[in-house]
Amino acid sequence: MKIFLSGIIQGSNLGRELNDQGYRHAIKAILRAHCPKVEVVCPMDLHPNSVDYAPDLGKETFLALVQEAKAADALIAYLPSASMGTAIEIWEAYRAGVPIYTITPMTTNWVINFFSTRVFETLPEFESFISQGGLDWLVRK
Repeated sequence: MKIFLSGIIQGSNLGRELNDQGYRHAIKAILRAHCPKVEVVCPMDLHPNSVDYAPDLGKETFLALVQEAKAADALIAYLPSASMGTAIEIWEAYRAGVPIYTITPMTTNWVINFFSTRVFETLPEFESFISQGGLDWLVRK
C-alpha cells in the first residue's frame, strides 16, 4: 500500500520560512505502527531543501509530486491552515479516484469537505481511525 503524505509546508509564509513539519513524523509513526507494510511517499523526505530550489526545478519537483499523489493508494492531508500546494494535490488525487483522508480543524471548508473521503479534526482522532483498522481495506486491495 502506497500512501502520499500531503500537507502544509510553506503555507501563507511570505519568505522561505517553513511551517512545523513534525506532523510528518507523527503520521508516519502512526501508519507504520498499524500498517507495517505501508510505503509512505513524503515530499519533505524526498526533497527536504525544495524551498531553495530554482524556479524551474521547483516546478518540475512539484509536478512530479502531484503525479505521485495521483498514483497513490490513498492520500493523507494535514492542514492546520490553508495550503495551496496541498489543495492542488487533493484535487488531482480526487480526480484520479484516490481516497483522501484529511486531518484539519477547518471542518467547514468546502474544498476539504467536497473532496475528502473522511475528515478528522485532530491527529488523535486520525490515529484512532487507523488503530481500529480504518485503512485495512487498502491492505487487502
